[in-house]
Amino acid sequence: MLLLISGIITRIFSSSFMGVFQKLLINNGEKRSIVNFYTYLGLTLFGFLFCTHPHFEVSLIKYIIIMGFLGALGNYYIIKAISLGEISSLAPINSFKPVVAMVFGIFLLKEIPGIKEIIGIIFIIIGTFILNRKCSILNKAGFYRFLALIFSGTEALFIKKIILLSDIQSAFFYWAASGLLFSALFAIKHPYKISKPNIKTQLLLIISAALMQYSTNYVFEKMNVSYALALFQLSTIFSVFLGVNLFREKGLCIKLTASLIMIFGATVILL
Repeated sequence: MLLLISGIITRIFSSSFMGVFQKLLINNGEKRSIVNFYTYLGLTLFGFLFCTHPHFEVSLIKYIIIMGFLGALGNYYIIKAISLGEISSLAPINSFKPVVAMVFGIFLLKEIPGIKEIIGIIFIIIGTFILNRKCSILNKAGFYRFLALIFSGTEALFIKKIILLSDIQSAFFYWAASGLLFSALFAIKHPYKISKPNIKTQLLLIISAALMQYSTNYVFEKMNVSYALALFQLSTIFSVFLGVNLFREKGLCIKLTASLIMIFGATVILL
């Protein structure tokens, strides 16, 4: 239980810092697709170090390809949304991810939601509408963030499927390597370089992404995907504080109110 709690806490904090490092890189002039590519490149190197003999069977191939495509798209649109909008405004939108995982989980993992899960979904939607009173989530940044959570929420189910068919380390390696392949295709029209002043930030992004994904895989192995994603929404409050304090974003009270309501909905799903 202690290891599970540690994994959840690691996932919450590393995910929030990922958004900060992505925002810093984009603000410093880096291309979204290049940031995405180098993140997956670094993660693949981590995968080689910690999983020298990944478990493999033919049935994994289709899941790996789909997972890589969804993951690269999701990460690309997260970076694109952050480059156009505020971290503190976009973070609460991510609370819809357990809903996405729950809906697609019915078909992919045969996980059927009950009445409590439906109540949780309603609270998440209410929180989103409260957020919308302060800052529109129907603009480009909000639209891209919704696309990102749909892709990443669905990706989570394929990660769980691969974990069930292999193990945590192998799933991490396949996730990183397949994401690298598709992110390279997205970045092909840009020069593959990061300016020297931004290398340190890119390295910090890679480390936070590695911690985020490995801890995610560990938690996925121990519990239902939609329930785990619901718990991960606690990072929303931390992301709101980071956005307000680091990037001088406005509307802390309304954003926190929306975040708390959406997290309450996510908690109902969990319980």
